[in-house]
Amino acid sequence: MTIEQVATAINPWLVAQQQFDLAAERLNLDPGLRRVLREPRRELTVHFPVKMDDGSVQVFTGYRVQHNLGRGPAKGGIRYHQDVSLDEVKALAMWMTWKCAVVGIPYGGGKGGVIVDPKHLSMRELEGLTRRFTTEISPLIGPDRDIPAPDVNTNAQVMAWMMDTFSMHRGHTVPGVVTGKPISLGGSEGRNEATARGTVFCIIEAVRHLGMELARCRVAIQGFGNAGSIAATLIDAEGASVVAVSDSTGGIHNPDGLDIKRVIGWKKEHGTVQGFPGSTDITNAAVLETDCDILIPAALEADQAMFKAGKFMIPDILCNAGGVTVSYFEWVQDLNRDHWSESVVNAKLKEIMVKAFSETLAIARREQVDMRTAAYLLAVQRVADATAMRGLYP
Repeated sequence: MTIEQVATAINPWLVAQQQFDLAAERLNLDPGLRRVLREPRRELTVHFPVKMDDGSVQVFTGYRVQHNLGRGPAKGGIRYHQDVSLDEVKALAMWMTWKCAVVGIPYGGGKGGVIVDPKHLSMRELEGLTRRFTTEISPLIGPDRDIPAPDVNTNAQVMAWMMDTFSMHRGHTVPGVVTGKPISLGGSEGRNEATARGTVFCIIEAVRHLGMELARCRVAIQGFGNAGSIAATLIDAEGASVVAVSDSTGGIHNPDGLDIKRVIGWKKEHGTVQGFPGSTDITNAAVLETDCDILIPAALEADQAMFKAGKFMIPDILCNAGGVTVSYFEWVQDLNRDHWSESVVNAKLKEIMVKAFSETLAIARREQVDMRTAAYLLAVQRVADATAMRGLYP
């Protein structure tokens, strides 16, 4: 069975529910509360038409799911991908609930997506699809209800179109309806680097905990897109040696370390990291097996093999929470019509990520569990407490 077949066979929603069930059982949550938290609050499916450049009309399917609103408005990205499914969006919405809770920001989890391969769309078609999809999900979204953000195959331009479309319906500019916007439209300094920077903050804490020295560490990075390339740049600046990276086309390896700035330039010029001078071409799978001290899986989903091998792992809901944390900062700035410097943003991000890592590690030690279980115990307990305190309406 191939990796692709195994991935297809795994239902992400069932995985998300199973992860919750394990945490709920360990926390001895009330059965009624468990039933509330293991299902989404709302699921919206939309089918909407878009006029294509050739004059034809195509109908696309999209989703917006809100998992939990107990701790605040829903927060979560919008992805454009041909493999988007309702179960995937539901799972991602639940994981967003835990991600927001583990770093202590006042959001619930949401997620959205459209079944489309945007590489086959012109810019005009992409804008038309985005504006129509925004209109279809507009009953659910809003700065005090549900705040979308970029995700797979969406970016600041897509967020600008979403914000403009929502604002046109309201009759005035509503910058806080989405995050991940261009700076000129109310975006936050440091947002583009936030996910990777949060990851590196966690890695620095983990290295300190394990008694290692970052400057002596060799790093392999699976995934060299936005998050992966920025993580490589940041961890290289911290003195570590990045020995292997990969993108969708394959990977490269140099045991003596790669010149990250030159690799980024090479990929921009050639569309791939492979063929980079002074390195050996390897497969994507080989990057995961590279002899290294730190492995950063920055592709769509992380590999579970390392977890089963007993390696110290920083769980994804903590490690990649830097993006949603700075999205929260952007939202706060928009609501207050304020703008913070990048140094202020990065300092606030570091404070939150270091605190969340410390709290998760403390639970792992106290309960004698791995870091992933500890992160779920922390997050689920926070959401359960908020939900129980609010009670059931009516």
